[in-house]
Amino acid sequence: MTGSAVPAPPRPVRHRRTRGALHLLFGLVVAGVALWAVGGQRGELQGALSYLEDLKWQWVSMAALTELLAIVAFGALQRELLAAGDVRASLADMTAIAFAGNAIQNSLPAGPLWSNVFAFRQFRRRGADDILAVWVLVATSIASAVSLALVAILGLILARNEQVGADLAAVAGGALGLLLLVRYLLRQHHWTLPAAAAVLRLSQRVIRRPRGDARELVDQGWARLTTVAPKPRTWVLAFAFAAANWLWDCLALALCFLAVGETVPWQGLLLAYGAAQLAVNIPITPGGLGVVEGSLTIALVAYGGQREATVAAVVLYRLISFWGLLAVGWASWALLARQTRRQERAEAEAVV
Repeated sequence: MTGSAVPAPPRPVRHRRTRGALHLLFGLVVAGVALWAVGGQRGELQGALSYLEDLKWQWVSMAALTELLAIVAFGALQRELLAAGDVRASLADMTAIAFAGNAIQNSLPAGPLWSNVFAFRQFRRRGADDILAVWVLVATSIASAVSLALVAILGLILARNEQVGADLAAVAGGALGLLLLVRYLLRQHHWTLPAAAAVLRLSQRVIRRPRGDARELVDQGWARLTTVAPKPRTWVLAFAFAAANWLWDCLALALCFLAVGETVPWQGLLLAYGAAQLAVNIPITPGGLGVVEGSLTIALVAYGGQREATVAAVVLYRLISFWGLLAVGWASWALLARQTRRQERAEAEAVV
């Protein structure tokens, strides 16, 4: 400690209100861009109507419920990781953040980036510092990627395809390699920290951010990061929630087959699902529109799905998991934005 710092004077109420108005304006612009991005895909919805005339609505309802449970599982994952840094958040708040982040990711250009920025700010508002917020985002990505790899491995096993042995080894090796790489970088901090400081110095020269001595900032960040020491129970729950997120979503796809009156092609379901989720991460269209539908349909038909019924089931699944979650997600974003404005207004009144 170098001594007690003098607290900065509070911002004027007018500045707080201006900032709130700018946040609202930015949100409206973001929502407008989202509508523009997905508006050009209305043909997908219109083309689906001819396949969805005789739905069994009890299965549709169950598919929608499992899709909601998938998002709740993702919120529980991030809630558990925040708790490892002594930040307590309600499951309702984290679920709302997960819904809103999903909508941002799947409807905006560079959606994953904006989604992470949104989640980072939401974590900060709930008491996380910058280091913990970034750590939660990184840990979430690792847990999700590894659990998806395990789902894909299980899919390869269930598919019983003798030609996928090399693919199985590649997926398993990639998942193991990711974990070993993270562990190595954390253990070898005697050289990773100077490297991080060099990156910060480059950033300071180019964009003049962040301010301060680069090595001191890195050392402070490392000291804060090492205070986040998740227990084995935390990691077990984190990977369990991450796997639940994928498996609930996959179950929704299976229920969509029942909703259109078709037998579920169980043998290739997990394999096709894992491949489609990997396709979502290809930055071609928002949310993998078109890419996901095509990859799912081709793979499921190859494993015994009747062509027309498979198209109907996949379109129904996307209506629920993509379009339906967009509506819920942007409604959650609006609710969180209103909550933030109320907090800022209460803080401004407290200062006055």
